Amino acid sequence: MQTLQLSGPLVSVDWLASALRHAAAESTDLVVLDASWHLPTAGRDGEAEWQQERIANARYFDFDRRICDRDSALPHMMPDAQLFTTEMRRLGVNQDSIVVVYDSVGIFSAPRAWWMLRAMGHQRCAVLDGGLPAWKRAGHALATEPPETAGHTAATGDFTARYRSSLISDWRDVLLATTAADARILDARSADRFYGRAPEPRPGLRGGHMPGARSLPFDQLVRDGHLKPLNELKVLLEAQLLPGSRVIASCGSGVTSCVVAFAAQLAGYKDVSVYDGSWAEWGAGDTLPVVTTD
Repeated sequence: MQTLQLSGPLVSVDWLASALRHAAAESTDLVVLDASWHLPTAGRDGEAEWQQERIANARYFDFDRRICDRDSALPHMMPDAQLFTTEMRRLGVNQDSIVVVYDSVGIFSAPRAWWMLRAMGHQRCAVLDGGLPAWKRAGHALATEPPETAGHTAATGDFTARYRSSLISDWRDVLLATTAADARILDARSADRFYGRAPEPRPGLRGGHMPGARSLPFDQLVRDGHLKPLNELKVLLEAQLLPGSRVIASCGSGVTSCVVAFAAQLAGYKDVSVYDGSWAEWGAGDTLPVVTTD
């Protein structure tokens, strides 16, 4: 019987270090996943960096090339439940596993993996606050040997995905939300991209935003790689949302929107979803409405 319990959806590096010691002593089913991903313009490869250094026994959660809808023309879209089940079992995730996800920036791409796990029915998961940089600053141990020779190949897990469609929105949901009084679209892109003042990093996309959307750049929710304190998150969200609002978070391609969605859930908003296609879908072509003003 497991005695280790998550302290919440956001855990500190000290909590994880203690949990790893506990797991080793008590055979607790704790899985650590590195979900590092970077924009194409960053010139960085999350998996290559994971191979060079990682939290001990961390496995790589590749939502960009592997744990995604590989038939979609859009980047890293949600896979179906069958593929997700296969990939989580490959990573050693069980139904009762405690899963902690981190990234190499701090708070950037890890909430995407957390949201995917939640959308596929796994409740016992958390994001590491501050990610790998905070882990290193705290002086906790790193694994640097090649993963294939590290001697910690994961045993196949028994996780079975159960898709929760309420956590993922498509363009139809978003289009309805543009005119719904009880819904609010929060856009995690920069204000310049939101208002069409800066070009999109993906070629061929229009500038601007959905009608009625509000700008809440994800980096406003983060300070020094950590999520801001809950009271500050609430102030930022309350400035954009009505009490009881349905929230749909959007961004460039469905990654940093999960930072906004994660913060909204922490702040107590109950009806929160992520627009999976985000601007990579909405801004393409000329079918869906786009505005560049308030």
